[in-house]
Amino acid sequence: MSLDPAAVRRIAKLARIRVDDAELPVLAGELNSILGWIEQLNEVNIDGVAPLAGAPGMTQALRADVVNDGGYPEKVLANAPDREGDFFTVPKVVE
Repeated sequence: MSLDPAAVRRIAKLARIRVDDAELPVLAGELNSILGWIEQLNEVNIDGVAPLAGAPGMTQALRADVVNDGGYPEKVLANAPDREGDFFTVPKVVE
């Protein structure tokens, strides 16, 4: 399938996109290259591949929800403007 500038103009009108006449050939070339990729996807052999309509039978592998301190305070505080021990030091904000 190939799109000419008239078809691109109609698509732009349907999408409510303003396209200058000078941009139509460029846009037509880009859309034609996208359609070329889609045609290549249609050539892929999918025999024996079951369709996937979602992931209801799949479960997400989760890690245990354990509270910890991270174990690396030096990395956490490396960019802190001011610190005291293993804590951030910030100016008082309550009047």
